[in-house]
Amino acid sequence: MSDIAQTGFSFDATPTMHNDDPGKAISGFWLFMMSDLIIFSLFFATYATMLTPMSIAGGPGPKDILELRSAAFETGALLTSTFTFGLASLAIAHGRGRAQAMGWLLVTLALGLVFLGLEGREFARLLDIGAVPQRSGYLSALWGLVPLHGLHVTAGVIWLTILLVQMGTQGVTGRVRAGAARLALFWHFLDLIWIGIFSVVYLGGLA
Repeated sequence: MSDIAQTGFSFDATPTMHNDDPGKAISGFWLFMMSDLIIFSLFFATYATMLTPMSIAGGPGPKDILELRSAAFETGALLTSTFTFGLASLAIAHGRGRAQAMGWLLVTLALGLVFLGLEGREFARLLDIGAVPQRSGYLSALWGLVPLHGLHVTAGVIWLTILLVQMGTQGVTGRVRAGAARLALFWHFLDLIWIGIFSVVYLGGLA
């Protein structure tokens, strides 16, 4: 018997993938999250440097255009969606049934759409009053930071829709569990980024 056979190792030309293991699935996903965090950090830094009178350039400042009430509703929707996603994750992890998991994911999806609707209405209002990006450095930074987060939420909503379709057609398979684990990490990350935006842009700008 060869040494390879004795040791139990073999060389297969086709690598074995372990995408069905949620723990292994999210390990590589952390690299993407860290790179995304760097991008958001740059946008936060740019926004902070544009809060000077020179950057506002005689145009509207934070107190002139931002509405804390609308941002508070957006925050409530996103924080609640993180909670409902956590309940969905628990249902998936403990095998409480596909219906329960899908129910909480649908609630999460609805809250994500509410958040996007509120944010879309807010920026439509900014367009109506002429607070457009090209008017000043401050507005350019604002339109860069907040919609960047909204774009990420949009991607999360699309991803969540795909996950629901997979769960409805395939059941709670290992692949679905791995996808849910990645998406949960992404969704909670967006929640933390929004807390930073709410604190810096809205609370800081209206203080």
